[in-house]
Amino acid sequence: MALFNHYQVETPESVELEFTLAGIGNRLYAVLIDYVCLGSVVLILLIIWAVLAYNLSLYASGEWQLWLTAIQIFLIFAVYVGYFVFFETLWQGQTPGKRRAKIRVIRGDGRPVGLQEASLRALFRPIDDFLYIGALLIIFGRREKRIGDLLAGTLVIRESRDQRGDRLKLQQPEQAKILAAELAQCPGLERITADHWLVIRDYLLRRGDLLPKARQQAEKRLAKQVQERLRLTAPSADNPPEVLLEAVYLACQDRQTTLTKPKFEL
Repeated sequence: MALFNHYQVETPESVELEFTLAGIGNRLYAVLIDYVCLGSVVLILLIIWAVLAYNLSLYASGEWQLWLTAIQIFLIFAVYVGYFVFFETLWQGQTPGKRRAKIRVIRGDGRPVGLQEASLRALFRPIDDFLYIGALLIIFGRREKRIGDLLAGTLVIRESRDQRGDRLKLQQPEQAKILAAELAQCPGLERITADHWLVIRDYLLRRGDLLPKARQQAEKRLAKQVQERLRLTAPSADNPPEVLLEAVYLACQDRQTTLTKPKFEL
């Protein structure tokens, strides 16, 4: 019996990826760390606000006291929501707690979460925390989703073994670097968009978790799409699929942050 549930998704590039769902234990560990960090920030904010409010109260009327209290509540809520939105958007689905627990939030299609998904998850977090509603949904739900995940269309996954390192580990580093240098001069390299690069990266990160047959099929399918997109001819097109994918990953790595993200379908 598996300890963790799995989730399979087929990307728009017809590549199947399998994710391991995080589970209640990992998520609880992550949220405890996040609440310690968040509590420290809120405590500092309250101290600063208390000093400021005291000085203002010396010159403020009773009506202004209510306004000061309302502003204080708003600031605490903004920090509470903003903490999760900021980190999950900036760190591609991770907060300090999730990074420590080695879990990550992704969209239902396997893509990294954006500002919209992170905001929805954070806004509904207070409801999930109320009476442990979110924890119950995670425990008894097949996809382990709380209310915020259901509305945002997200899920929380465990990072694969390769993702836990600082950098992606290449299987064929020397051949990939040589081919990457050739591809860097290829006039069609700009046709590899950020979305496509992310699919290649996600596959390379998770290939160790795939069965040999599934891995071989995914490599061939994705490499064929890359060849067609780059319009490669011999000898570049004759490289093994794994080498080609690693080379494209390296060739586009330096400029991936500046790539646009238009919708495409190979």
